[in-house]
Amino acid sequence: MVISLVLGVVVGIIMGLTGAGGGILAVPLLVFCLQLSVAQAGPIGLLAVGISAALGAVIGLKNGIVRYRAALLIAGTGILLAPLGVWLAQRLNTSVLGVLFAAVLAWVAYKTLKEASALDEASQKNTLAPPCLRDAQGGRFIWTSRCARVLALSGAIAGFLSGLLGVGGGFVMVPALQRYTDLSTRSVVATSLAVIALVSLAGVGSSIATGQLNLAVALPFAAGGAVGMGAGAMLSTRLSQKSLKLSFAVICAVVSVGMVVKSVGALAG
Repeated sequence: MVISLVLGVVVGIIMGLTGAGGGILAVPLLVFCLQLSVAQAGPIGLLAVGISAALGAVIGLKNGIVRYRAALLIAGTGILLAPLGVWLAQRLNTSVLGVLFAAVLAWVAYKTLKEASALDEASQKNTLAPPCLRDAQGGRFIWTSRCARVLALSGAIAGFLSGLLGVGGGFVMVPALQRYTDLSTRSVVATSLAVIALVSLAGVGSSIATGQLNLAVALPFAAGGAVGMGAGAMLSTRLSQKSLKLSFAVICAVVSVGMVVKSVGALAG
């Protein structure tokens, strides 16, 4: 219980420092430190990420920066696909699942490095108008079929991966909202947190229904995550974004290699 609590605090701090995408390290920590499989660790990581994201989403709602209609659409398709991911995770070989997770971590590391490099350059926003634009007066999206399609597809991908790998999907949602909408960075993060909370907790519900959630580990881990996220958020204001992104990218890359070594070793054994 104590180890789960400490690990949760670590994950929460990483999320507070780097954003919701930092929750992707929850599963590797549980795999390496508690010797759980990816399938066992996934629902536990989802619970912690979901609760922490919900706290951030509530703050965003109070500040009026969550685009809740978009969040509900995205989360709706994500919730439909999350049980499929959970179902597949229980049937895939543990080592294969570990390699898939390592591939996602490597992609996150690459994207984060690109973001860190972009901080040194002038903004290179796409000059083409994104499919989801807001009304100049009310600030609400002008809904079109194209806008609805891209947001729904993004939610479906995030939901499937959340169920399959126990990740909140922040590494999918934040880039998608940045690319397909004209939202500010604060609104992108807050809306993503709302989606992650809904999708993650739906995935947790599926895991509970199938008896796949170890509450003895999950509850202290989630409690630690909530505490750690608050501490991480305070620390993040004192550190440069570039340093945080570079550090997070390196950690993801190292953990990705570790996951591959562990998974391949298990296959060879």
